[in-house]
Amino acid sequence: MALHVSSACFSAFSPGKVQKIRAVASEDFATMKMGEDKVKLGGSELKVTRLGIGAWSWGDTSYWNNFEWDDRKMKAAKAAFDASVDCGITFFDTAEVYGSRFSLGAINSETLLGRFIKESKERNPEEEVAVATKFAALPWRLGRQSVITALKDSLCRLGLSSVDLYQLHWPGIWGNEGYIDGLGDAVEQGLVKAVGVSNYNEKRLRDAYDQLKKRGITLASNQVNYSLIYRLPEENGVKVACDELGITLIAYSPIAQGALTGKYTPENPPTGPRGRIYTPEFLTRLQPLINRIKQIGQNYSKSPTQVVLNWLIAQENVIPIPGAKNGEQAKEFAGALGWRLTKEEINELRSLASETKPVIGFPVENL
Repeated sequence: MALHVSSACFSAFSPGKVQKIRAVASEDFATMKMGEDKVKLGGSELKVTRLGIGAWSWGDTSYWNNFEWDDRKMKAAKAAFDASVDCGITFFDTAEVYGSRFSLGAINSETLLGRFIKESKERNPEEEVAVATKFAALPWRLGRQSVITALKDSLCRLGLSSVDLYQLHWPGIWGNEGYIDGLGDAVEQGLVKAVGVSNYNEKRLRDAYDQLKKRGITLASNQVNYSLIYRLPEENGVKVACDELGITLIAYSPIAQGALTGKYTPENPPTGPRGRIYTPEFLTRLQPLINRIKQIGQNYSKSPTQVVLNWLIAQENVIPIPGAKNGEQAKEFAGALGWRLTKEEINELRSLASETKPVIGFPVENL
């Protein structure tokens, strides 16, 4: 997910040009079974589920949870983890900057995820969970060793000796070559199984890929904002570059932070910072798309959330990581697997979405 360093709301708009991406017809996936299917992450040997769970909200008090964190919310996050694993979704994405170790009552997301994994392992030692976390490219962090130091701190919070995927959370203002070298060092030291980046534009993505390739190391993924109403990766060359180079695109905010679930209306917009993005005016323009999503979902006995996640999976080489705050949400996300929208439905939804005003994105994509 995106970094949120304060309660301030950043904004950037994607261009209106739309590039068509080849869709996949439903009959190609007639034999897919929910929870059984795993895919390789890019050109690495790491295999993960086709849909993951984002832990941005776990422990957070700056953007999610109405600026509060308590035992009830922690139990709900634990239920989200347990329900995900029970449904066969075992890929979890966190970051060192998610949650808080300083706000009253809050806790770091890595710490929570590590606790949940430990408790799960105690019940079922054979359970395999894939963990992804991220390095924060803060301006005062310099050189490749800063990546290794931060990774070891993350491992300590997670209670793990290694992680499956380690990512640069966003491009640094400077020092990016050193950060990429740090990723390579992490692989060679056996601290990670695969490495990736996040919020990288096409040029930075290609440069990172080439730099690691010289060491015989694969760049496995690029985690970017991607949803039916935020298709900048289709427009700025990132999706094409990922497909060309064999890099998996991990889609954060795949349900547009709840805006595509049908839960919010012009009369009932989201609260907190999200309310400044998904305003009543925006939600009014979004209603024709939401209505059509609901209609298509009814044909499959699926919710709007499941339809929009399925739409992303159908783009190929894309793994959505919606954020689950409770067990009910996690179970709903699992219902996006095991079936597939038709090519006509995929194209129709893209066409309808193109008529809405571009949604706000995360400015570091433009660094």
